[in-house]
Amino acid sequence: MAEFIVAIELGSSKMTGIAGKKNLDGSISVLAVVTEDSSSCIRKGVVYNIDKTVQTLTNIVKKLETSLKAKIAHVYVGVGGQSIRSVRNTNVKELPLDTIVTQDMVNELMDANRSMQYPDQEILDAATQEYKIDNQFQLDPVGIQCTRLEGNFLNILWRKTFYRNINKCFDNAGIAIAEMYLSPLALADAVLTDAERRGGSVLVDLGADTTTVCVYYKNILRHLAVIPLGSNNITKDISALQMEEKNAEQMKLQYASAYTDFNDIDSEKTYPIDADRTVDMRTFIDIVEARMLEIIENVWCQVPNEYYDKLLGGIILTGGGSNMRNIERAFRNHTNIEKIRVAKFVSQTINSNNPAITAKDGRMCTVMGLLAKGDMNCAGEDISSNLFGTDDKQAPVMPHKEPRTPSEISGKGIVQTEAEKAAEEERQRKLQEEEEHRRVAEAEEEARRQAQRENSVVNKSLKGLKNFFKKMVDDDDDDK
Repeated sequence: MAEFIVAIELGSSKMTGIAGKKNLDGSISVLAVVTEDSSSCIRKGVVYNIDKTVQTLTNIVKKLETSLKAKIAHVYVGVGGQSIRSVRNTNVKELPLDTIVTQDMVNELMDANRSMQYPDQEILDAATQEYKIDNQFQLDPVGIQCTRLEGNFLNILWRKTFYRNINKCFDNAGIAIAEMYLSPLALADAVLTDAERRGGSVLVDLGADTTTVCVYYKNILRHLAVIPLGSNNITKDISALQMEEKNAEQMKLQYASAYTDFNDIDSEKTYPIDADRTVDMRTFIDIVEARMLEIIENVWCQVPNEYYDKLLGGIILTGGGSNMRNIERAFRNHTNIEKIRVAKFVSQTINSNNPAITAKDGRMCTVMGLLAKGDMNCAGEDISSNLFGTDDKQAPVMPHKEPRTPSEISGKGIVQTEAEKAAEEERQRKLQEEEEHRRVAEAEEEARRQAQRENSVVNKSLKGLKNFFKKMVDDDDDDK
């Protein structure tokens, strides 16, 4: 039986499926890569046409299966795009005097945080920032004695409709999900160095329709946001010169620069639009730089103020948009951050002959990061074993038979599938019912004990004496 891992990234311009095998030396051998145009079904990183997305997913899986000569049992999926944002939250647990914090107490705080409700928003993941033990901050509070345990979390939210749509697409396509990951976090794990995550850095993924910003400090995700601006916005601005977007894209790739020194601008130079028209260099530069500046300003606005002086790792740029000339200079001029690096490829050793992989232009970093996350064999039965060509549909493989609790997956970039989330909600409901039954039983037991006390001989004697003395007092009052 074949062994391989399959990952699928749902991008705004293209949907990418990749299959690879992990080697004993830690490297990854890419076995197949398939890309399909997704501009008609995915907008700004999220599904808006379910039927077309299902068809595109089906095409990718079929092409991969043909290339691999084996069925695909399940796949790894990346979640990203518009409306993903991070929100800070604090949960507090008051403890009896001299209580020692246990892992169960920490898990209770994490579970309580994951059960938070946000209007029209779904919690995809929760990154622990730190714990406050009485008045001291700790990363690991277990074993410390205190009376007050406070957990500070960074909740990553997404619109519920987007979350449901992506789950529905894979269900309708009959594709089982091995694991669903937050694409920005999988990308960060693949391109950031330990020093950059520890010393403080900003990862900027310049995509087609969106730009994703991740801020790291002391190995912890501190902020995540997706800006609805990307390199396609530059293309659309160029197309305002009355040309088709396809031609505008070609002009952008050929002539655009994120920054052009004033001394390098030739007022006499022009760029051809078509056979009859041209645009002067200064006008073209103004169009490109204006939109690029808007993207950079929005990126820098997403960096929390308290981390401005803590970015020892600098700014790391990746994604297709990072290929624009002088992109580092443009970011450096606006942010005043000197240390800027363009991550063209992932840190893992990749073996491949595919031009899309060997180009190392930042476009495949996210899907390669998802592939690197995989640790379960995604291969089903060999296609060649089906001698009669019958299309026996395999039963969906469920890698996680028992749903994992939020405390098991928090901070790991893992997103619960809808089936897992439903199972977790059912578990929470049963726990609440059990807790309610316990409270009712305790109340009934207390009432029974109270009734026993009231009916006891001593209690009846005390009542009799109380009534006797009360009667005597009343008689004395009457005599007066």
